[in-house]
Amino acid sequence: MATPSTLKLREQEERGPNRTIARLSTARTAFVGRTLRGPVNRAVLIKSFPEFQQIFGGLWQPSRLSYSLEHFFDNGGREALVVRVTNGARAATLTLAAGRESLTLKARSPGTREFLRASVDYDSIPANDEERFNLTVQRVRVQGGSHVEDQEIFPQLSIAPAHERYVADVLERSELIRVVGSLPSKRPDRTLDPAGSIAAAYICSNSDGDDGAPLTDYDLIGSEVEHTGLFALGACDYFNLLCIPPLTRTEDVGLAVLLVAARYCKDHGAMLIVDPPYEWHTADDALIGLRDWAIATENALMYFPRILAHDKLRGHFESFAPCGAVAGMLARIDETHPVWGEARVEDTVLRPGYRPVCMVAEDRRKRLLLRGVNTLQAVRSVGRIGSKPRTLAAGTAAAQEWQSLAPRRFALFIVNCIEHGTRWVVDAEPSPEVAQIVAGQTRLFFERLYEAGAFGARPREESFYVVCDRRMNAGDEAHAGVFQFLIGFAASRRMEFHGYRITHSASGSKVTPASLNRSKLAEFCPEELEWVDKLAIQLAPP
Repeated sequence: MATPSTLKLREQEERGPNRTIARLSTARTAFVGRTLRGPVNRAVLIKSFPEFQQIFGGLWQPSRLSYSLEHFFDNGGREALVVRVTNGARAATLTLAAGRESLTLKARSPGTREFLRASVDYDSIPANDEERFNLTVQRVRVQGGSHVEDQEIFPQLSIAPAHERYVADVLERSELIRVVGSLPSKRPDRTLDPAGSIAAAYICSNSDGDDGAPLTDYDLIGSEVEHTGLFALGACDYFNLLCIPPLTRTEDVGLAVLLVAARYCKDHGAMLIVDPPYEWHTADDALIGLRDWAIATENALMYFPRILAHDKLRGHFESFAPCGAVAGMLARIDETHPVWGEARVEDTVLRPGYRPVCMVAEDRRKRLLLRGVNTLQAVRSVGRIGSKPRTLAAGTAAAQEWQSLAPRRFALFIVNCIEHGTRWVVDAEPSPEVAQIVAGQTRLFFERLYEAGAFGARPREESFYVVCDRRMNAGDEAHAGVFQFLIGFAASRRMEFHGYRITHSASGSKVTPASLNRSKLAEFCPEELEWVDKLAIQLAPP
């Protein structure tokens, strides 16, 4: 049975000055789109498809997201964040008689499949008390059915506004229902079964719910100010991959959605999985379409072609956008390969029951890969060993190696773990010891990555640096409650680092690219400068 706590994303991981920086998941995938029911514009953490069915209603033909979630878990996905978006959906009401008046309740979640029922009784309430009542609200699988999926019990409610258990105030905390309209002058009547016995009965919700119209691009984008649509993910601690399934079976999301989503992923350290357009039926179609392709970023990836999967509602195989299956496949690969390892193309194999809608010849596959488009396959291919999955950077990446998917995901993994694991400084009293603790935690995190082989055969001093002391946290920023530090880790070319400035404040955390030139490296990290000088001598021509 679902409980209110399952409907809220709450990170309970302990972090603080006495904790080490934890390695976060690398394939927690966010999905934004339409569902049959469930909370709207709120990210909900889902760990299985049955849980998705319980909260969001399962498969629904107008919901491309529901099928993508099924493909995600079928192909190895473990954690999904679901944001339900609607376009004009309306919640059903429920009417409880109160003498000649009535108490009107309204479902928290809109839609025609939010089947609620309520029961009123006066148990354990004194006979001379005519204000208080007990209310039980249940969500059932089908209207008029008895299979209860969720239940909330509210004892000792009152219709008196001054009472501490005033019904309108108490139901504001309900996950199922709330009060609408004016309240009756007397408490609602006890609900009895039709035979008129004293046995409790239930009043079912009215049939005035509405699922709303099909989504538009701007429903998906939502509002940053109101935290709707895509921006509802701002309440999450983190996510690694983002899927925005097509609007309908044949209608892709628009360019505006992809541009906003790609930017959002860049700001939040995630990767956008872009679906190949519906009209790309063959590899040649894709190569032609890529001539005018407008998305070029190291924070996005694409796998071609679409996939064939069994539609349980229609009873036969259908063509689907592959984003959910791709995310699940990457999650499955992460369980056998460390995120810094180079998963090869031959590892990107769909689970049985899924297959590409078309075959891609080897020469076409190579041409697609040059444009940053990877190819899905149903069976392993020894002939493809050596190819590395790529991002959609297509020559525009800030670092050349981020045209490859593995290095880019590894960089995001490092930054996300350190940013997430040092947020405790916001609640700490400013002191020199805080900077020392953060530096120690961060270096220990890097040390453990180094010992696990994340930086290859490089010497330890060439693998990373951490700059976190009073020079980074002095002046106006320190007085404003801002804490910042620099990290850097080895790039593919020797003598180069990927550097980032991590900033924590009461308004939130921010990660920005940064670099240290030779003079700054000497100022902050003289030990790193020493090996740079030695390496320059080794590499100098005779």
